[in-house]
Amino acid sequence: MTVARGGDEKTLAFYTGEAEKYAKFADPDGNPAPLEAFASELKPGASVLDFGCGSAWAANRFRQLGFQISAFDGSSGLAAQAKTLYDIDVTVGSFDEFQDTDAYDGIWASFCLLHDRREALPAHLRRLSTALRPKGRLYLGLIEGEGFERDGFERLYTYFQDEEVRAALGEAGFAVNTLDRTPGKKYDGSAVHELHFQAQRR
Repeated sequence: MTVARGGDEKTLAFYTGEAEKYAKFADPDGNPAPLEAFASELKPGASVLDFGCGSAWAANRFRQLGFQISAFDGSSGLAAQAKTLYDIDVTVGSFDEFQDTDAYDGIWASFCLLHDRREALPAHLRRLSTALRPKGRLYLGLIEGEGFERDGFERLYTYFQDEEVRAALGEAGFAVNTLDRTPGKKYDGSAVHELHFQAQRR
């Protein structure tokens, strides 16, 4: 396990300090519809990366479904929770440090890239494209809106519009298959509009 560098320091500080409480909040009952939809497009035994995995609850679900799993996150505290709760080893590093190539059939990136600057999104998506095998699948969860802010826990949130995300995905070599919008809630209880992109590397 490596040491995280880079990223938004206040956001990482929250996830490290609140790791145990946040892990309990983040783990949903059952398999959420986006995860079921994503898993249904993968071949049995496919290699799946849980990128920005947090406590790795999703990696655990993918493992239960019979996939080969890997996990990557910026918070050493949440990585420790992943090991404690699910016996999953998480590679810890900043998104900028991620350099895997042609390694996965699917990447699950659930509400993690919104914790970085808007201008960083294209480069992050290119890294994920490079990490996928040809025709590999990507799930990308974001929150719909404009601008950015810090919530009551000092976490950085960058909000996105449909068309700008589609453009960034296209430039990174992805074709968007579906986009679903659902209501959601943050850790602080505030309501949000979630964007769920399912895409495929060209």
